[in-house]
Amino acid sequence: MAEPNMYRYDEFDAQFVAERTAQFRTQVERRLKGELNEDQFKPLRLMNGLYLQLHAYMLRVAVPYGTLSSAQMRKLAHIARVYDKGYGHFTTRQNIQYNWPALVDVPDILEELASVEMHAIQTSGNCIRNVTADHFAGAALDEIEDPRPLAEVIRQWSSLHPEFVFLPRKFKIAVSGAPNDRAALAYHDMAIEIVKNDQGRVGYKVLVGGGMGRTPYIAQVLGDFVEKEDILAFLEAAMRIYNQQGRRDNMYKARIKILTNALGIEEMRRLTGIEFAEIKKAGTLQLPKEELDRITAYFAAPAFETLEDAMPSGDAAFEAWKKTNVHKHRQPGYAIATISLKPIGGVPGDASADQMDAVAAIMDRYSLGEIRVSHEQNLVLPHVRQKDLPAIHAALAGFDLATPNAGLITDIIACPGLDYCDLANARSIPIAQDIAKTFADLDRQHDIGELKIKISGCINACGHHHAGHIGILGVDKKGVEFYQLLLGGSGAEDASIGQIMGPGFTEHEIAGAVERVVNLYLAKREKGERFLDTYRRMGMEPFKNVAYGEELYAVHQG
Repeated sequence: MAEPNMYRYDEFDAQFVAERTAQFRTQVERRLKGELNEDQFKPLRLMNGLYLQLHAYMLRVAVPYGTLSSAQMRKLAHIARVYDKGYGHFTTRQNIQYNWPALVDVPDILEELASVEMHAIQTSGNCIRNVTADHFAGAALDEIEDPRPLAEVIRQWSSLHPEFVFLPRKFKIAVSGAPNDRAALAYHDMAIEIVKNDQGRVGYKVLVGGGMGRTPYIAQVLGDFVEKEDILAFLEAAMRIYNQQGRRDNMYKARIKILTNALGIEEMRRLTGIEFAEIKKAGTLQLPKEELDRITAYFAAPAFETLEDAMPSGDAAFEAWKKTNVHKHRQPGYAIATISLKPIGGVPGDASADQMDAVAAIMDRYSLGEIRVSHEQNLVLPHVRQKDLPAIHAALAGFDLATPNAGLITDIIACPGLDYCDLANARSIPIAQDIAKTFADLDRQHDIGELKIKISGCINACGHHHAGHIGILGVDKKGVEFYQLLLGGSGAEDASIGQIMGPGFTEHEIAGAVERVVNLYLAKREKGERFLDTYRRMGMEPFKNVAYGEELYAVHQG
């Protein structure tokens, strides 16, 4: 098996993860002995990615820029099997969460993770969180440059950064190397897009002030073209403005999106420019070319075979999977294959220990030992030979991992919701399951085409409902769960914020409302239009009229 093209820990990484794990073991022991109460323990556990949810602790494990080796995937399966209830949940931050670890076991889990160069540091708290990237990185046909070396540079720069460990609020960064946005750049606190200038030189466009939650914003351009050697200085300049001026008296107004909107983008650019000039003058934060080259070498393209494009054919099940889950690769004879974690009626993003072990075996045999976690809660085999696709499909099918729905209406993003999360107002998982069952017919899914449904159980928007072509937000009304419908959102390069349709639907009404909205689209679409295109052309009112219908309209009005 070829070595996967991903970063390996250096001595600093290994040492600080080992020291943090040992330190947390002592803190857990003190908590279990009663020497620390929960309030005293809370900031310590959050620094190590451990949350206390409705029924149990939850451990969030970082997957930097979404890249995993087969050894790491096997370790994740082992942890699920030995320390949890036999499964893990892949998230919209390209991480994995364990929902049922016992507190006494968490130090052992962290040691297990450290043995395969993984940890849970900075997956929580008011710090720079796990850096995400395009899940097709290094394989995409439209890519200017692999974004993962820069993502790794940012990971190293931001890990335990003394100035940014206690920010006004959490801070999320994404990186993409292609004009087609597969990383939801516009919904991040800061984001970097790799671009070429008029002279053909590669640099970075930097965005700031995006985000979801109770006040969603689309990010704005902070720097049109930042030179490679200046990127850390530029990011640090913006971070300093945020750290200095971000609200600390009100957590709901503490994100950089609020500061950017309050100052205005021109003032944000001016202040960042002043700070950037000071950092440049000091000359201490220039990114050396040799260091970027050193890290880039870890992500060198695999030793691809010389092959011709020859996409194989197969039975109806394979052809359906190939149509939606197989994507073009930049290398002739190769393909990118998406593993859907959205079986009809399943829990979006969940994978069992057996499934993770099966995926690891497929990675070793067919994908050069490498896989990606997508922010859409799926897995991606980035480098597979086209001729191996039928065998890959057969192997996946044996573990219920061959659902042919990537990008279709049943490929639903959903947060854990009120089934697990103590912040949630409503359940997300049953709603996702009901909608998937409503549209289970595969021919109907293909007829509908690209349609992204995203569901959140509360205003914190972990299910990215603002960016859904159809978004669903769970709300609580006097102890009863209702679901607001949003239309017109997008997390792609045409980013837009979904608009709330009106009063919420009950859990028994929401799937029917979605179906009526989709049926109107099918009746009114013009040639080549996706749902999003038709909505943008027609506006909300026609969809609102059919969603509520006469009977529901009377109920909501009354």
